[in-house]
Amino acid sequence: MENKQQSNGVMKENKEVKKKVNWSGSLIVASLTGAFGSSFLYGYNLSVVNAPAVYIKKFYNETWQRRYGFSVDESTLTLLWSVTVSIFAIGGLVGAIIVTPIVKFFGRKCTLLLNNVFAVTAALLMSLSLLAGSFEMLILGRIIMGVDAGISLSALPMYLSEISPKEIRGSLGQVTAIFICIGVFTGQVLGLPEIFGQESRWPYLFGAIAVPSLIQVVILPFLPESPRYLLLEKHNTSEAEKAFQRFLGKDDVSHEIEEVLAESRVQRNTKLVSILQLLRTHAVRWQVVTVVVTMGCYQLCGLNAIWYYTNNIFSEAGISHETIPYVTLSTGAVETLAAVFSGLVIERLGRRPLLIGGFGLMIVFFSVLTVSLTLQDTVHWLPYLSIFCILAIIASFCIGPGGIPFVLTGEFFQQSQRPAAFMIAGTVNWLSNFAVGLLFPFIQAGLQTYCFLVFAAICFAGATYLFFVLPETKNKTFHEISQAFAKRNKVTLEMQEMNHYAGERKSSAEQESDFTSSVDNGETKKGIV
Repeated sequence: MENKQQSNGVMKENKEVKKKVNWSGSLIVASLTGAFGSSFLYGYNLSVVNAPAVYIKKFYNETWQRRYGFSVDESTLTLLWSVTVSIFAIGGLVGAIIVTPIVKFFGRKCTLLLNNVFAVTAALLMSLSLLAGSFEMLILGRIIMGVDAGISLSALPMYLSEISPKEIRGSLGQVTAIFICIGVFTGQVLGLPEIFGQESRWPYLFGAIAVPSLIQVVILPFLPESPRYLLLEKHNTSEAEKAFQRFLGKDDVSHEIEEVLAESRVQRNTKLVSILQLLRTHAVRWQVVTVVVTMGCYQLCGLNAIWYYTNNIFSEAGISHETIPYVTLSTGAVETLAAVFSGLVIERLGRRPLLIGGFGLMIVFFSVLTVSLTLQDTVHWLPYLSIFCILAIIASFCIGPGGIPFVLTGEFFQQSQRPAAFMIAGTVNWLSNFAVGLLFPFIQAGLQTYCFLVFAAICFAGATYLFFVLPETKNKTFHEISQAFAKRNKVTLEMQEMNHYAGERKSSAEQESDFTSSVDNGETKKGIV
């Protein structure tokens, strides 16, 4: 009874705190700076190779001819270009695998800062490749840039989820997706012929990668580390309190400290959990499966196929070849606006409606696009319907599936499990990315316009799974989210309550005192209680 009264009291306090949540200056600057030097670069590197593709292939051919005395054959040139594009995903996979020990040892913020070494190195290699006459430098730069992306797409969502109050955790988490979209759009704009989309200027497209990295290196050191990391993993209560005060914009952060300490009492210790340990933990089994499904669908839902068809569809609609690069900007603009809209409404509508609804809309528009492309030679206005479907699919993706998987990965797991969870999510993400790049040409060649039905089926499978399994997580603590999954994980709520309230015989003040004294004495206790 006492435990239930305490639980009810905490819930009432949470509601009171919810009304007072503000976006502090430090929180805004940390999220924008972190994303600009991280997820922005991921999006930028997805689109930056498209505009100068013709000039880069010419550079490959000229380099080959200068070395060997004859032009490269078409199949070898295609292979070199395919490796240049797809090796970015291999680097991303490497980054996702090595991120766990890095964020554990250096922390979330320092990992983002150190990651800029990869970005600047890659920028120098790729931008100087033409001057050096070495296409190997460009390929090496792409794989190093992939490592940067693999690390940042795990470290950034982790950092954002740990510095934000739960009431705005979803909105802040969507910053990752918003800056991916802005990065894609920026790559399209800078690739225009009037800017860097010329034969003599394409190296500048890659040199520009260093700018966001250097801005992040200048600003981010003046912002705090993740307070949850400082408190639970470094056991530095005073620094954690200062970090909470700056991020929340208030002096009294006792409620937030107690909330994190309560999580520590649930998990009993903060020793880093390995991937195998996480996979063997019954209490998070369905959370892991859900992360794998959402991340798999994030890459396999067909957005890459949309980019492949865009130019052909615009051409069929009567748009001239010279005008297509400018019209393509509309796709980047729609992508960015949809991601911003999602960030604005996610705390009102929740994760479930946006994620399931996004996949549902993609199913509808993929189906209409298939019909439109199949019959476009018979009806003169159908190419315009195809253009609308393309923009609608991009918007539907960015409203939900484009960003929420990163948010959920940060919300499902406790502090000690989070790095391993992000490693699993990142590995699935990059393997799926590589699989799409490898298999899509064969799917497209075999099914032609009907290939979009494959992606509609993937979206349907993802939406169906999420409809039956995914609980709503907005404004919920880790303990509340764990309770929502408890029945599926076959973990009794009573067991969770026992873990959650173990040691409640001491008052909150006494527990904080014990915790602080143990840190001051340089001792590490097995439990805070």
